[in-house]
Amino acid sequence: MTDLLTHTLDHLQQLVSFDTRNPPRAIPAEGGIFDYIRSRLPGFEVEVIDHGAGAVSLYAVRGTPKVLFNVHLDTVPDSPDWSADPHVMRRLDDRVVGLGVCDIKGAAAALIAAVNAGDGDAALLFSSDEEANDPRCIAAFLARGLDFDAVIVAEPTNCEAVLAHRGISSVLMRFAGTAGHASGKQDPAASALHQAMRWGGRALDHVESLDHARFGGLTGLRFNIGRVEGGIKGNVIAPAAELRFGFRPLPSMDVDDLLATFAGFAEPEAGHFEETFRGPSLPSGAASDGSAANAEERRLAARDIADAFDLPIGNAVDFWTEASLFSAGGYTAFVFGPGDIAQAHTADEFVTLAQLQRYADAVHRIINAPA
Repeated sequence: MTDLLTHTLDHLQQLVSFDTRNPPRAIPAEGGIFDYIRSRLPGFEVEVIDHGAGAVSLYAVRGTPKVLFNVHLDTVPDSPDWSADPHVMRRLDDRVVGLGVCDIKGAAAALIAAVNAGDGDAALLFSSDEEANDPRCIAAFLARGLDFDAVIVAEPTNCEAVLAHRGISSVLMRFAGTAGHASGKQDPAASALHQAMRWGGRALDHVESLDHARFGGLTGLRFNIGRVEGGIKGNVIAPAAELRFGFRPLPSMDVDDLLATFAGFAEPEAGHFEETFRGPSLPSGAASDGSAANAEERRLAARDIADAFDLPIGNAVDFWTEASLFSAGGYTAFVFGPGDIAQAHTADEFVTLAQLQRYADAVHRIINAPA
């Protein structure tokens, strides 16, 4: 075991011991995980900002770096299926187990170890609000307009540079009908639930028609009707219905056009149609004609930087990351981190020692290599 891995594991054990579950996101700006990180960054200018509602960011800079490393410290809640205390890291022969070790405190620990293993220029942004649809930390950072050639966002990618992933949009719809006895012939618009069902059929048919669309190894539009509520009982025409759906577009797809299309499938027009959350694709920025040209140019720019750092290039992925927020903010961004996404959000979450070593070596090389 190398000194770099030993120090990474020591830091990771401490980071796991801090409760940063989100929800409830009761993460203090003082007296917790951020105090620990600040104390382990000698020689850095460190700024801790409380953005409210448990969203805290720590920005640390040394020298005049050209690359920003971003990693979130919040975790999902633990499930009852954990076999031991999730906030006590367990060291096994080839891996470590603990809440957040894979997603993504392992990367945070390796970054702390790497910057202390040399004196290279470095910029680190730690945040605590990734696991909720409320990205205050990144929004506040983007508003500062700081200059970086690239932003490397840590998420579990098996230590491969991921250059593209889907966006995400969540929508709330409400349908209005007229209550009545269900024994007679109904007007097509009488039942709010019938309206919702017809809308769903049209939406699913449209999604199927997009199966041919491709970008960077990804195909089609991911779509899910997650919840439908409404009605009173089986023999009463439903006066109201509520439906929630989500979709994950390719970087080449225009989200506003998709929303307009889905809204248009409602006959009569839905009483309420609201996008409740949007996360852009990576890279962000499809061409105005809906083609993939601009997105592809930005993907290739990220690939050039990953190649310059001698990082292996991975496939595009279906899951969403905050790298897309940096991309939408004008930065060249990609995702690179230790661990497998299959372990994220699971009971007895783990990351292998080999993955931690590979990531720590890579970031150490990027930060501390001679100019």
